Amino acid sequence: MSVDAARAAEILAQLSVPTRLLVLAELARRGAEGASIGELRYALDLPLPEVGDACARLVGLGVATGTGNGFYRARLEGLRDGADAVDRLQPVTALLKDYPQLRANFSHGRLTGLPPTLSERYQLLGELLARYLALDGLYAEDEINRRLARITDEVAATRRMLVDTGWLERDRAGTTYGRGRPLPEPARAP
Repeated sequence: MSVDAARAAEILAQLSVPTRLLVLAELARRGAEGASIGELRYALDLPLPEVGDACARLVGLGVATGTGNGFYRARLEGLRDGADAVDRLQPVTALLKDYPQLRANFSHGRLTGLPPTLSERYQLLGELLARYLALDGLYAEDEINRRLARITDEVAATRRMLVDTGWLERDRAGTTYGRGRPLPEPARAP
């Protein structure tokens, strides 16, 4: 596991404890004002030691700051850092650097929607996904589906788009797939 993945996993594991999540949510709600441990204890109706432990752990995770005198503020950039770390681990993220116009079609490494059929982005998305699949032979439909499911919930529509754009070819029976047209050299984004 990479350092980024371990960091993101640690943030998620620590925030899976309800008290910590409640404390972070209350700190976020209070904004720049923040809150003391006593104020958090009163607002959340939790035991003081539990609130203190939660605050200490949140500071350790980098999702809160403490002044040393029991006063805390949320540091939500820490959550963004964790989310960015997860994003960097997604296999399609590196490819998106060469296709900046397609970033709006992805969220956290997942394809969230197909562009309009007749648009240039539709063809570009097909090219990007062909690079992602990196086919070097013939594959059964279930293998193509498995690979696409890593980045989209709309596997059938995405597979169909790849066939329609010529980046993926299938046999007459529709059960075996291979690479369609050859991929051009990637154009580097400025």
